[in-house]
Amino acid sequence: MFALIDGNNFYVSAERVFSVKLRNVPTVVCSNNDGCAVARSQEAKALGVRMGQPLHELKPLIRDHGLQVRSANFALYGDISHRIVEILRGEVPRLEVYSIDENFCDVTGIRDREAFARHLRDKVLRWSGIPSCVGIGPTKTLAKLANKAAKAGAGVVDLAEPEAQARCLATFPIADVWGVGPRWSARLTGMGIHTAAQLRDAPTDLVLKEFGVVLTRTQRELQGHPCVELEEVEPDRKQIVVSRSFGERVTDHAAVAQALATFTVRAAEKMRRRGLVAAGVGFFAHSDVFRPELPQHSASRSVSLPTATADSRLLVGMVDRLMRGRLKEGIGYKKAGVVLMDLARPEHLQGDLFAPAIVGNDKLMSTLDAINAKFGRGTAGLGATGWAKKPAWQMRQRNLSPCYTTRLSDIPRAMC
Repeated sequence: MFALIDGNNFYVSAERVFSVKLRNVPTVVCSNNDGCAVARSQEAKALGVRMGQPLHELKPLIRDHGLQVRSANFALYGDISHRIVEILRGEVPRLEVYSIDENFCDVTGIRDREAFARHLRDKVLRWSGIPSCVGIGPTKTLAKLANKAAKAGAGVVDLAEPEAQARCLATFPIADVWGVGPRWSARLTGMGIHTAAQLRDAPTDLVLKEFGVVLTRTQRELQGHPCVELEEVEPDRKQIVVSRSFGERVTDHAAVAQALATFTVRAAEKMRRRGLVAAGVGFFAHSDVFRPELPQHSASRSVSLPTATADSRLLVGMVDRLMRGRLKEGIGYKKAGVVLMDLARPEHLQGDLFAPAIVGNDKLMSTLDAINAKFGRGTAGLGATGWAKKPAWQMRQRNLSPCYTTRLSDIPRAMC
């Protein structure tokens, strides 16, 4: 039996934990560079703010209705998410961290599941300040569906019993079923399938023929047959991408190279944290596609490495060589990124009779990671990056809140 606990309007709720003035006030959290709304409070939704709506379209609401705007503070959100995970680990035997605001729990064997779910909600709210909803079902898809139904006001919905499933699925829109998506939703609607119940009861052969095994698996889950198990350990990634949109268009190639070096170091840190090494690396840089009247250019290149590595210095050097001669003069680049590919664990690599399986200085990288873990990211870094500067390509975050839980200087003070 699965339970999905999901933080309500998670980014906004995280901002409200430390900023009382935002509570009960329409609030949105913006994407990188303050481009568009990626999280909305219930009050903002009531004003008609759409998911992904550009910030410049919200100026009338800011002026006339006091809509509050915050820049995305991923350091804060990630730390609060980690705290919620630790709270749940103390309550359930098995847990899957599905996303920054969603966690699947194993509640098999618990007699009063609804009471237990309300206990989880209350504890998460008391210990982290984040309101949440819980959906329970015999499959992940039904738990996800129950969670969405719980957001209508009940807070907890249990679809363990067939009668409860039938009532909920009969009116649940097909577009909101986990894994369906807008493209399949349009096709299913054209076939006369408008609700989750109709997808559940559709001929399996038809679903398999028209949509393949993925939607057939979703259908089986709606019928109460588990097809997706809990993933308590995150599977090893095959690639890691770190990319950013720049705060301003950048024409200086040296600045683009600095950004790519910074992204490479960040990607390498993520990779080492997972105990992986890379056997391939690539980069890309794009001009501003939203300004078609300006000169446009897109540069990219990738290469397989002769020997796998997790050494930031070697990866930065390779990205720098890949970039040389690929950028054009007079082009204002707006976004760039780095891709580490063909990731694997060192012990799984094919050995070589005449060369080591991996290259690089593991002790130096471990020391660098330890310093940054203890004293904060950016304490030590490579000179090729923007780690100790305020570069021209940094993100635009005019409404960024303090890092209340991850930076000593931003820790809130309790006034007596």
